[in-house]
Amino acid sequence: MAAQLFTHAASALRRLGALALAMVLCIGLAACDSGSRKAASLSADDIATIERQAEGFLAARDRLPELASLVNERDWTFTRNLIHGPMQEVGREMLYINQRLLPAERPEATKRADALKTALAELDEAARLQDSNNLSKAYIKVASGFGLYAQVLPAQVQADLKQS
Repeated sequence: MAAQLFTHAASALRRLGALALAMVLCIGLAACDSGSRKAASLSADDIATIERQAEGFLAARDRLPELASLVNERDWTFTRNLIHGPMQEVGREMLYINQRLLPAERPEATKRADALKTALAELDEAARLQDSNNLSKAYIKVASGFGLYAQVLPAQVQADLKQS
């Protein structure tokens, strides 16, 4: 009977020792994580690249009133010329911007960039076909696409570009 009691007590002590060790480890690990983890942020190089590409994107966006005028006048040729000229690089600029954004922001930025590129292609096709109804609808999508994509630009980039 005494042997069983001794075995039972030894087993309980081992469990108590394992529990104490687990508690010490948990407290030690929690103490090591002092909450000083920084939130993900863009490097100065990423910001500079985004600003460079955003300048081109915003220059194309600034041509929207001119594009609207061409669409309203049903000027098929110059509508296409504007799309294939000054607005041609928008897709590339958005791609470079998206590559420098934080990983969590990339899917939404890519979705918006794709929507804008699709809208520009639809506008070009409507002008090529001289389709007045689709031309106006496509222009609205293009203007909206520029506005939505501009929202994914980091706040620091937007502020820097407004100052210049």
